Amino acid sequence: MKDKTGKQLGLGKLLEKGFMRLNTILLEIEVYIAHCFGSVPSHYVRRLIYRSSGIQIGKGSTIHMYARFYNPHNILIGRDTIIGEHVVLDGRAPLKIGNHVAIASNVMIYNNEHNIESEHFAAVEEVVSEPVTIADYVFIGPRVIILPGVTIGHGAVVGAGAVVTKDVAPFTIVGGVPGKVIGERKNRELNYSLGRAAWFR
Repeated sequence: MKDKTGKQLGLGKLLEKGFMRLNTILLEIEVYIAHCFGSVPSHYVRRLIYRSSGIQIGKGSTIHMYARFYNPHNILIGRDTIIGEHVVLDGRAPLKIGNHVAIASNVMIYNNEHNIESEHFAAVEEVVSEPVTIADYVFIGPRVIILPGVTIGHGAVVGAGAVVTKDVAPFTIVGGVPGKVIGERKNRELNYSLGRAAWFR
């Protein structure tokens, strides 16, 4: 038997690929179930389903409706964090979101990408996937895209529509495509709570 590139497969490799394919299908089913429950207008129900699918969600945090996930098992969300509608959270490598983080609607966070130099346009293997870390008290505006390997420092702000391709220093404000420093957050003593999310969002 041959793989999609025409390479001949031995029995061992065939069994390995079959096992990997089965795991992928099971993960896709799990992700689809989480996606379906993403339209349920109850934070409690969604949190229950998301936690059962492997996402670690801290006390007082919530994910608003219609979120999409890639492998929820590597996603960790801290305390008192609110994540807006229609977000994409990529867990194919570790994604760590801190405490008191506000992420607006339609934000996309990726930590895996295709190898554009690959003869077969293969996805970059997990061993070279790059984690994304978002520190405490960060605010990420609507429609921001965060690319693999980025760390966003404590108290930083990412303006609406920015594409973040490299690390963001603590308390800086970035915007644009690609994201560049456009200002600085003056308040360095951040100690607020985001509070309760709207019930039916």
